[in-house]
Amino acid sequence: MDEQKNRFRLRRFGRRQITEDLSEARRATLLKKRAVDAEKRFKAHILQEKEAEKVQRIGLADSIWTDIYHHLLTMGWAVFLVWSVVIYIGINLFFALLYLGLGAHVTGARPGHINDLFFFSVQTFSTVGYGVMAPVGGAANTICLIEVYMGIMVNALVTGAVFARFARPRARVLFSSKAVISCEHGTPALCIRIANCRRSALLSVDVELSLSRLVMGENGHPVRRFEPMQLQQSHIPLLRFAFVLGHVIDASSPLSEHEPGLPSDDEAEVMVTVTGIDEATGQSMLARASYRFEHVDHGHRFVDIVDVREGGKLSVDFRRFHDTEEEVLWKDEDGQAG
Repeated sequence: MDEQKNRFRLRRFGRRQITEDLSEARRATLLKKRAVDAEKRFKAHILQEKEAEKVQRIGLADSIWTDIYHHLLTMGWAVFLVWSVVIYIGINLFFALLYLGLGAHVTGARPGHINDLFFFSVQTFSTVGYGVMAPVGGAANTICLIEVYMGIMVNALVTGAVFARFARPRARVLFSSKAVISCEHGTPALCIRIANCRRSALLSVDVELSLSRLVMGENGHPVRRFEPMQLQQSHIPLLRFAFVLGHVIDASSPLSEHEPGLPSDDEAEVMVTVTGIDEATGQSMLARASYRFEHVDHGHRFVDIVDVREGGKLSVDFRRFHDTEEEVLWKDEDGQAG
């Protein structure tokens, strides 16, 4: 009898142990899947030039009416022109239907013809009259009063929007397509070339370099961290042509933990931001770029693009701006390139 009880206990507790083992395994699998899913989401959270519009913002009002001025500045010219034409035609069509519906009398316009009333609305809205059609009566003159006032307001807003789009500061800063690891006084350094593409100089240019990487948090969720990277010269008083940014990879550098030139498991990325003042307009400008580790050439340097011609005139060949060449960095005791 006791032997049967012991067997029953063994089977019972054995099943419980198996169940607990399965629960632990299932929990570990779920945590791993959750971490992988979160990592996939966070991998997309990297500074890229053409991916920002692909982000879906849920629970945030992002219609054109919530921030109309910003939308007018950032939308493309084709979209801006299409929207302005649609609104212009829509307003004039609305007033033409209003003239027709209220029975307003307009001299020179055929009664009941929407085409004549539409073009009369266009002339009134733009405050341009040719002396052929004119409002008659209280209803027609009241509608004209409202339309003229709206036309003045809309024309002022559209003129301001067009001017703001043209006057919006745009930085014409060119970044090298790749970063390079070259030798600076016997020490490896990460180098990125930038250039000012405008004829006017950039004043008081400040450059920030940082390493963005994915770090697994205590709760199993990846967290994006940004680590500053010290530049040899982060402030440039005057940027007229091109300049090479240098970050020495020493023991204090965040890059000392990585092997540049190879893809990284933590999705590391070097991010650079440039701010300055345009000499011609006096406006502040901002430019940015990012480099994944596969976009870093190890043991290379940028080719020279500045040359002095006859008469002491400088020549900058931007056709070779992105070109690099191999460089002997340093050698170890065996004479192999390191």
